[in-house]
Amino acid sequence: MLLTIDVGNTNIVFTVFKDPAPLFEFRINTDSARMKDQYAIMLMDIMKLRGIARESIKGAIMSSVVPPVTMQIRSAVSDFFGVDTLLIEPGLKTGLNIKIDDPSCLGGDLVCGAVAAKEFYKMPCIVIDLGTIIKVMALDKSGAFLGCALSPGIGISFEAMDRKTAALPLVDADKVEKAIGTNSPDSIRSGVLNGVGCMLDGLISRFEKELCVNPSECSIVATGGNAAQIKPYCERDFEVSPYLVSQGLRIIYEKNMPKNMPQSGEQT
Repeated sequence: MLLTIDVGNTNIVFTVFKDPAPLFEFRINTDSARMKDQYAIMLMDIMKLRGIARESIKGAIMSSVVPPVTMQIRSAVSDFFGVDTLLIEPGLKTGLNIKIDDPSCLGGDLVCGAVAAKEFYKMPCIVIDLGTIIKVMALDKSGAFLGCALSPGIGISFEAMDRKTAALPLVDADKVEKAIGTNSPDSIRSGVLNGVGCMLDGLISRFEKELCVNPSECSIVATGGNAAQIKPYCERDFEVSPYLVSQGLRIIYEKNMPKNMPQSGEQT
């Protein structure tokens, strides 16, 4: 089995793969103050709950946008499972042609999402990742990564309205039925959720124009914690793929770790 780890600004997503299929995933909040022993205890508890022996995990790979957390998790995985964790970083084989100004600056989570989209979807493709930051990525007809657009995520938008105003309350992202809100909480929800939906519709159309393709020619896939939630607020249709980044991690691991290569802790 393979353990993939996606460290984001808000959550850390652990996914256990058995062959190419995800067996299960679990999420914890991202906390830079958490120590490696705490991560090891969490991993031990989850594996025990799921009935997975630690010896079953033969490899691990991680993407991280929070450097202080990276080493703590790598150490915890090494101590608990006895395997080294491959890290998404420049020099790793991904099979992705990155055509931005400085390819080494591209975040590992974007790389993984693009790699999985290239594997599973028709090109050209627009990949949307709705997490702490909303990322909209463009892959051309050959599957090359052309660039992206970034904007504040849903959670950040709600928090900003609460912190930067004197009278507006902090609300959750409950579903709102009408665009025209009749009270403060629903008005805030409508502005954020419908606003994100309209933004995505507009970005998809502009991306298609810059890709020089008709809407029917372009695949659109969304992932991230808010993907399914935001879909009803979009007029453009897209597929929701919850495991897209995790699948990208798995694919990159397989490109860099041949099946016949012994893992850390195994006898040669």
